[in-house]
Amino acid sequence: MASDDIEKFLDNSREYPPPAHVATWNIPRWDEAYESARDPIAYWHRIAQNRTWLTPYDTVKTGDWPDVAWFSGGVTNITLDCLDRHLDTIGDQIAYIALTEQGLDRQLTYRELAAEVNQIAGALKAVGVHRGDRVIIYMPLIWQGIAAMLATARIGAIHSVVYAGLGTAALRNRIDQAEAKVVLTADVTWRRGKAIPLLPIVEEAVRDASDVTPIVLRRDPATVLPEHFRDWASWLLDADVPVSAEPMNAEDPLFILFTSGTTGSPKGAVFVHGGYSVGVPELLRQAIYYQPGDVFWCMSDIGWIVGHSLIVYGPLINGMTTVIREGAPDAPTPDAVWDTIERYRVTKLYTAPTTVRMLRRIGTEAAKAHDLSSLQLVACAGEPLNPEAWRWLYDDVGHQQIAVVDNWWQTETAAPTIGTWPSLPVRPGKAGKPFPGVGVRIVDRTGHPLPAGQGGLLTLTEPLPQMFRDVWNNHARYREYFTAIPGSYLSGDVAVQDEAGYIEVLGRADDVLNVAGHRVGTADVESALVSHPWVAEAATIGIPDPLKGEAIVVYVVLRTHPDISDAEITETLIRHVRHELGPIATPEAIRIVDKLPKTRSGKIMRRVVKAWELGQDPGDLTTLDE
Repeated sequence: MASDDIEKFLDNSREYPPPAHVATWNIPRWDEAYESARDPIAYWHRIAQNRTWLTPYDTVKTGDWPDVAWFSGGVTNITLDCLDRHLDTIGDQIAYIALTEQGLDRQLTYRELAAEVNQIAGALKAVGVHRGDRVIIYMPLIWQGIAAMLATARIGAIHSVVYAGLGTAALRNRIDQAEAKVVLTADVTWRRGKAIPLLPIVEEAVRDASDVTPIVLRRDPATVLPEHFRDWASWLLDADVPVSAEPMNAEDPLFILFTSGTTGSPKGAVFVHGGYSVGVPELLRQAIYYQPGDVFWCMSDIGWIVGHSLIVYGPLINGMTTVIREGAPDAPTPDAVWDTIERYRVTKLYTAPTTVRMLRRIGTEAAKAHDLSSLQLVACAGEPLNPEAWRWLYDDVGHQQIAVVDNWWQTETAAPTIGTWPSLPVRPGKAGKPFPGVGVRIVDRTGHPLPAGQGGLLTLTEPLPQMFRDVWNNHARYREYFTAIPGSYLSGDVAVQDEAGYIEVLGRADDVLNVAGHRVGTADVESALVSHPWVAEAATIGIPDPLKGEAIVVYVVLRTHPDISDAEITETLIRHVRHELGPIATPEAIRIVDKLPKTRSGKIMRRVVKAWELGQDPGDLTTLDE
């Protein structure tokens, strides 16, 4: 085996048919749908006919990576499809059920949301925000944050949402990079029953930025605003409404989303009005097979791409009713997720594997105490969904009546890209198959395609209209995604495709371990450990070893602590992995910890775990959850 090949140790070949009720959804056959999209130009042109074009586009796609453009000549504004076109048909349908840890905050119909967006848009214009200006939105997961995003887009400005939890340095960096004119924020957010002040973070971040106008939504009546800060309620009084949607060229920027890497300054991925409005709602629709009457809950935050695509723009364009909830998923009580599903009759849930593992750790009894009969589907993305976590949801929680599917996508792809359609058999541990219009190839480091069963670099071979179009003020950084494997987008992940076409993501390319000449993906080791009844979560790292090159060390969080010593626990777990994977993938050591470092979007930060192990500086921790 060549040194660049990634070995696959865990056998994830077992297949489960979809629940019987999925057959009533009339989902097309995946293979027929995929074949119908072999001509991507005709495919995306067909979908684009369902969008609002003030001026029709001349061509579907021009150029190729990295210099690709979609729907050239077309003029639109994404808010026309999010709001205006719904008002005569579903204007009185609930758009958002906005919740906090304390309960229901507000329900907004499409008509009410449009009115709120118009008022904020008029107020933004009143403070001098114009087409192309940048607006930073540093707000909790509340409906005003969503309305602010839409209002910014409506007037042709560019929003950049910063997760309300990142610190002063992260916020200042994004304000500076975007050269923002306005910062929209709130004074506090709530998590696990505690008020978390946001105002001091903003005050420090704009201290030396006299040309930035901060506008604050006061949620605590006792809040006193600093000098030069504007009060949200009084600011809205300046609005001149209604506000017509600014005509935007298809390739005009819609938003910048800054993503943190392990080193260097955050990069600002740029997305545009036209292609994003075409690709995102269609891929969301396929991922969950949205049907009228669904109540959809995406458990992300507007600070991440999942929130942009699956809380705001995708659901609104599809005319969906969406639940949002500020706060922690296990507060005010550990069964808060199940209580929300029961109370609001959620039919489709989109969450992260980390949340599933947390719920599994809390226990099945918490789920059994609630009426979950409305729930038809759970979709996961963010990290691979371990087979044991999948089986727990499917068997113990859903009693084989809830479709449980995995998805793979990234900030840069902007929407689900690989996944298990609800109508497809599930192979636990595998993300699924490429969606129609998506070309996938597993290659070695020279770009040579690899056969089924052989792990390599995951690349996309076809441009997609919703994907990012640039890196803000750093086009050279953008081009790097497409130069390593010419003609392809290099995802940075490693994966393997089986003989049936199912793709399993094995981890980040940077996380692949080289043990005595064998390249081992972190996902196999972690899945083997999570399959043991004692283990809730696991994070695998490699450390230097003079004999093997790298040795495997795993940090685990236990579901339950048996009445034996930690040494006996780790010995048992090491034997378990050896039995599941063989001697090459056997951990050198297992560390038992109370929790793993995760980003606020739920991804395990393995570089932090490695820094713990080696006694090194963990670096930038601005995205670390508390």
